[in-house]
Amino acid sequence: MAKSKRLIEIMMAINKKKSFNAKQLASEFGVSTRTIIRDMQELSALGVPFYSEVGQHGGYKMINERMLPPVAFTEGEALAVFFASHALRHYADLPFEAETDSVLRKFYSYMSEDIRDRIDRMRKRFDLVTPMRRASTPYLSLLLDAAIDQKVVRMEYESIQHKQSRDVQPIGIYASNGFWYCPAYCFHRRDFRLFRCDRVRSVELSKLEAVNLTQVHTGNWDSYIEEKGPAMELYVELTATGVQRCESELWPAHKIQIQVREDGTGWLGNQIPASSLPFFGQFFIGLGTDAKVKAPDELIYVMRDMLDKLMAQYR
Repeated sequence: MAKSKRLIEIMMAINKKKSFNAKQLASEFGVSTRTIIRDMQELSALGVPFYSEVGQHGGYKMINERMLPPVAFTEGEALAVFFASHALRHYADLPFEAETDSVLRKFYSYMSEDIRDRIDRMRKRFDLVTPMRRASTPYLSLLLDAAIDQKVVRMEYESIQHKQSRDVQPIGIYASNGFWYCPAYCFHRRDFRLFRCDRVRSVELSKLEAVNLTQVHTGNWDSYIEEKGPAMELYVELTATGVQRCESELWPAHKIQIQVREDGTGWLGNQIPASSLPFFGQFFIGLGTDAKVKAPDELIYVMRDMLDKLMAQYR
């Protein structure tokens, strides 16, 4: 076996182990112990994370940060990975911020000069724009780890109305319109809720036992929400601008179906719970003349009351 191939296979083999010794690897790869020791020295110089221990029960032990074997990328694949990572710079916080910076540096430094020149020119011609938000989200990694490991956390959360502690089991995290969100099962409400990550003030492990949410993920969690109260039929006429704003600003969790006509105008409709009337009232008032609520009457009354209070504020 060629040395380069052996080094790659040794890297893949030790990534699966917690501890091992040179004699075991020598037997596995059919080479001498001395050869394995030299190979391990070369892998260490390449940055493979392990350390050696001396003594009767000595050997090598892997550090938690494992290395992947070399992967060959085409120029197009390398550019795609680079700019996908580069676009994340618009977010003030990431669950793997340091790793993203490291990926970009590695990709850039190992690319040929002509590809680096192409990247430098593309930086000024291509971007995935996300609104910049000043809100801090320091607990993204903890929430993501809890979601992956199916653990319950006690979270201090500050909503618009008040601040309170909740025991929740995160489903995952996702970014939308510059904000990070965490759908989670709330043990107090006994239902799924969506939390803004920048409103999370602290996170710690809870003593509550986790529920089985292995089938629930960021792509389907909203289908598990149990709607409370009577449902109302929503119908709203939209201008072309109203359609565009609804498509960009309404969350998928609201389950609103937007129908678009050939001229770009449209309408939206679905059943909504009574508890959501204040939200939709504020939202459609914000659209101004680009939205006209036709139903339900209860939403129209809520909007009229909001507008009366707004007008009174400026009298």
